[in-house]
Amino acid sequence: MSDHWYEDETGPLVRPYTVTQGRTRPASEHGIDLMSQVTALDLDGSEPPLDHARSSLLDLVRREPRPVAEIAADADLPLTVVRVLLADLVEAGLVRVSAPVTHEGLDDPELLREIVDRLREL
Repeated sequence: MSDHWYEDETGPLVRPYTVTQGRTRPASEHGIDLMSQVTALDLDGSEPPLDHARSSLLDLVRREPRPVAEIAADADLPLTVVRVLLADLVEAGLVRVSAPVTHEGLDDPELLREIVDRLREL
């Protein structure tokens, strides 16, 4: 692994609780769950100085919205840590968290039968 946070021989270089200043929950609830979509807000380069962990998370969501689970996997940080750091970024006005996209009505049995019938006609 060539990640900043981990060395094969010694393990993590920075313990997760130090990254979050000992917090295990976000300071305020922003509805950040596993599938919430996170998007960086365009600040025209006027963002405040950030530590490495928060800067890395911000870089991961600059191009397109991404789910929290994917961000945690790419950052190689525990999900709890990522939720705390993302809440910090929301409070700083650097990212927006949106509810996951749902597909209402797709569990309707009549709709599903209609789809299957139309597929059989093909």
